[in-house]
Amino acid sequence: MRISLNVTNYSWKSGVADIANHLDRITRLADAGGLDTVWVSDHLLQAEPGTSPDQEMLEAYVTLGFVAAHTQRIRLGTMVSAVTFRPPALLVKAVTTLDVLSGGRAWLGIGAGYLQQEATAMDLPLPPTAERFEHLTDTLRLARQMWTGDDSAFAGLHHRLDRPINSPTALSRPHPPILVGGTGEQKTLRLVAEYADACNVFDIPDGGATIRHKLAVLAKHCDAVGRAYDDVEKTVSTRLGADESPAEFAERCAAFAELGIDQVIVLTTGPWTDESVDRLAATVPVVEPLGRPLPRHRP
Repeated sequence: MRISLNVTNYSWKSGVADIANHLDRITRLADAGGLDTVWVSDHLLQAEPGTSPDQEMLEAYVTLGFVAAHTQRIRLGTMVSAVTFRPPALLVKAVTTLDVLSGGRAWLGIGAGYLQQEATAMDLPLPPTAERFEHLTDTLRLARQMWTGDDSAFAGLHHRLDRPINSPTALSRPHPPILVGGTGEQKTLRLVAEYADACNVFDIPDGGATIRHKLAVLAKHCDAVGRAYDDVEKTVSTRLGADESPAEFAERCAAFAELGIDQVIVLTTGPWTDESVDRLAATVPVVEPLGRPLPRHRP
């Protein structure tokens, strides 16, 4: 099982001038501690529950470029990019650039988007839900095409590209892994089955019932499209308790492994600290043997 951290809050008490130092330190600790991926929120406004929109928030792909330059092995991705906030080719190019400059460590984390308040405040496109899923389908198809080196004309439901050149190509093979966020049963999990390498479900306190149900729906979609269910990495987002010990967290991870989860993506309330990253990293040797062995997308 893989353990990752999700950076959602940059409001360290020492202020804006020290954000870079804090981010550098916690991501280096995560890298050295054996965590799998640094995920960052892809918002222009702070959107974490319990915060204010005017609190500090960094643009995701510039942030990941900074983290790439300060780490050696940890993977890098957004949790997740709203599909309509960037033109599809620009998003694919950003992820490709991150992959090349990081030595093949990038993810494409993507979803349909949802935050109307942010879209209105910042003049970002957020069309009706059905249309957003059409854009998501277009972008997933285009990413797959561009990452094969196919620069022939692309015709999607909303996007038409005469020649989608992607040079240099990504280092990850066969391509940077794709995580589609969200658990909608009719559209989102169907797109996971068709195009993605990973899904993301939520840790709901119901004894695992929701996770079991969502993964069962995903399995049915995989059967319908002729995809092996085991080819999809199952991730779960959960929160590290303020006083939760490494042993207590490892117990929860064992329960996730029993449900079929492959990667646990961990948030904290407030910004990450050296102590909380160290506490999370302490679980890696215990948790790593759990679940099934997974291949990595690497150069």
